[in-house]
Amino acid sequence: MQSRKLGWVLVYALAMAYAEAAAVVYLRRVFGVVDLLRDRAAYDPRIAAIEIGRETSTLVMLLALGFAAGRSRQARLGFALFAFGTWDVLYYVWLKVLLGWPESLTTQDVLFLIPLPWWGPVIAPVLVAVLLLALGALLVVRDDHGRPARLGPLGWGMLAAGALLVLSAFMADALRALPAGAEELSRLKPGAFHWPLFIAGLGAMAFSVWRVGRSGARPVS
Repeated sequence: MQSRKLGWVLVYALAMAYAEAAAVVYLRRVFGVVDLLRDRAAYDPRIAAIEIGRETSTLVMLLALGFAAGRSRQARLGFALFAFGTWDVLYYVWLKVLLGWPESLTTQDVLFLIPLPWWGPVIAPVLVAVLLLALGALLVVRDDHGRPARLGPLGWGMLAAGALLVLSAFMADALRALPAGAEELSRLKPGAFHWPLFIAGLGAMAFSVWRVGRSGARPVS
């Protein structure tokens, strides 16, 4: 049963999250960062390129894990999503253990830099991560039972729209600053988080996850 591998994927995500959190501890110590909104290191295009490469390699590692663990496209996607979601949640758990940060679930964080800087309160990426790990586990378990996941046009449309809304909420400040260059974007400070936009997107994505679970009872068109 492929679902037995979910435990090992969890172990991998736990270790990967620790390595990621440890790197953040080192970087904050080197650059003297205590408050992300207040303390900014001088922009260095070489370091910025390396950071984008590191983020890209993280995604490649998670996708590679999915391909290694799964025996079908559905299971491979499921393992990758489960690993991504679990890693993201555990990353913040390790940061809390190692740094005592974030102070709360509403603390603002720089989430990602591809293709633009993402900002948001910690609870926002955690909620998305929980949804993704649940979807990933569901895909793997369904594949074990020979039950393909069917979203149908409505499910796919809601998933795409939800993802677009969530990303728009995370990148709203950077999108408003365009056509700013990389250096200007690196100095950007986030405004108020767009909760209505985010909640609408998260709800649409949650509907698609529900659609996947429901598709086993009868065909979903």
